[in-house]
Amino acid sequence: MLTAPTTPVRQASVRAHNLALVLHTVANGADRPSRAAVAAATGLTRATVSALVDDLVAGGLLVEVAPPPRTGAGRPAVGLALTSTGPAGLGLEINVDYLAACVVDLTGTVRHRYVEHADQRPADPERSLAALGGLAARARGAAEADGLTVTGAALAVPGLVTDGLVRVAPNLGWQDVDAVAALRAVPELADLPVTVDNEANLAALGELGATGGNPTFLYVSGEVGIGAGLVLSGELYRGVRGWSGEIGHVTVYPDGRPCRCGARGCLEQYAGQEALEHDVPLAAAALGIALSVVVNLLDVPVIVLGGAYVPVFAALREGIGVELRRRVLTAGLAPVELRSAELGADAAMRGAADTVLRVVREDPAAWLRRGA
Repeated sequence: MLTAPTTPVRQASVRAHNLALVLHTVANGADRPSRAAVAAATGLTRATVSALVDDLVAGGLLVEVAPPPRTGAGRPAVGLALTSTGPAGLGLEINVDYLAACVVDLTGTVRHRYVEHADQRPADPERSLAALGGLAARARGAAEADGLTVTGAALAVPGLVTDGLVRVAPNLGWQDVDAVAALRAVPELADLPVTVDNEANLAALGELGATGGNPTFLYVSGEVGIGAGLVLSGELYRGVRGWSGEIGHVTVYPDGRPCRCGARGCLEQYAGQEALEHDVPLAAAALGIALSVVVNLLDVPVIVLGGAYVPVFAALREGIGVELRRRVLTAGLAPVELRSAELGADAAMRGAADTVLRVVREDPAAWLRRGA
């Protein structure tokens, strides 16, 4: 038996929902939909859609554009598109051998990108984060000079994260580092909301947004360490404590090389970026062994290789495929699709920036209230 709701839905809540619905419809529509097309797609009345679109245009989230060419009779309707001059996300990444920052606008276009290559292992966390903060301040300044409004920042790190605290990042030598506080201490970032997440998780989200393809896949990030992000039906799977995806510490050779984590024979010792430079065939075989375990356990249909694996994907593909065909029980029934990441080495910071913009896309009413 259904229980009647005890609290009414407020008009403001209905409007917030409908604003998000209209924005989502335009963002995912085929070729600059008109107001009438949005009304037809959402089931809202034309008058309601028109009022909501007016608010989104005035709030700097949508822009009216020339409609696509028409071949039939009649006057073409004005099209709608996401604006490239409104909110923007600041994506940051710190990895073993580089710092990076980028600014992405609401259309998904990278407007500014900065990368500094330097080994972060000798530096203490405060020093590395201060240097990254300087790079972030530079990126924000460039974005705001373009008329963009940076609404927040997200940081990708190669480690386990809980509530903004980097609990452990073995390849950086970090433990219990408050990365949010360190970044907020930079004056140019003090007013921004800042979040922190695992770099492979953010890279997987970036790849999901870039491709719009299969909503279930495993993203494997090849850096000095190796992480993975698992996307199931369009949603990132994080595990019970948010620490899933540590594929770099799957054992491929039980009596193998010692790892920084304290174990032996971990995947990253054979297929991490530094190992990859010395022996590509061995890296491919090790990856194939580890990935076959994941496929047998989770029945993942697509594996995406990112980071340092992108430039050498062609050289890795056959060796990985040999192990998958040998070890995956269902290989003859449903071969796994193996492909290179669309975003290459930028996937983590692009995904970080997108998490900032997702807040705007999911709650445009909050953005509009900022400008009221």
